[in-house]
Amino acid sequence: MIRAIAMKELRVMFASPLAWVMLAFVQVIAALFFLVLLNRYLLEQSQLAMMPGAGGFTERVASPVFGTLGFVLLMVVPLLTMRLVAEERRSQTLPFLMSAPVSVTQIVLGKFLAVGAFLLLATGLVLLMALSLYLGGKLDIGLVAANALGLILLTCAFAAAGLYVSCLTAQPLIAVVGTFLLLLVLWLINIGAEDPASILHSLSLIRHFDSFGRGVLAVTDLAYYAIFIALFLLLSIRRLDADRLRT
Repeated sequence: MIRAIAMKELRVMFASPLAWVMLAFVQVIAALFFLVLLNRYLLEQSQLAMMPGAGGFTERVASPVFGTLGFVLLMVVPLLTMRLVAEERRSQTLPFLMSAPVSVTQIVLGKFLAVGAFLLLATGLVLLMALSLYLGGKLDIGLVAANALGLILLTCAFAAAGLYVSCLTAQPLIAVVGTFLLLLVLWLINIGAEDPASILHSLSLIRHFDSFGRGVLAVTDLAYYAIFIALFLLLSIRRLDADRLRT
């Protein structure tokens, strides 16, 4: 049943031009940034060869593209998640969904997986772009894989938070603004923290993502994203459970 809900959401998502426009926008931004970095690397290649530890294709071209894409998806994901529940609440189709022979957990996971599939597609296309560097030189596959995994976890965290905010309102526009503000706060929460041991660093989305960008797969970063995603999915389930009890 989860799969059926996810497939239904994907069909609805790609039936509108918005999903295609957002996918094209993400790829255009990634491609432009990729080409700019590649051109700069080729111009500076002779100088970099004389600098120990300067890094190669992967560090100077591939990794920054994934980092840029993370920020781009910070703006795109709220547009994807805004209608997941808010639109159904506004169009008054949510009671029909809630009365169907499916659990609230299945509904939430199905909707989350639909957005996750879209994000996997966007990440996969950028991954292919990065792997194309293998044709021109030595590529650190491990570092590329770490960046791709970090981006997937980061954007799935975006999707979980966006789904929860969508559960709180009947207005998709409010869901967009609320999700964007929430993610932006969690992205920049440690910007003013001078103490390295500050808890704000532990709450920051970007700080945990940076480790993947360096090729470091730390248990704390993996646990952070797992807990973040699970927390917001559980909050979404509890919110919809409360709606079901009122109907």
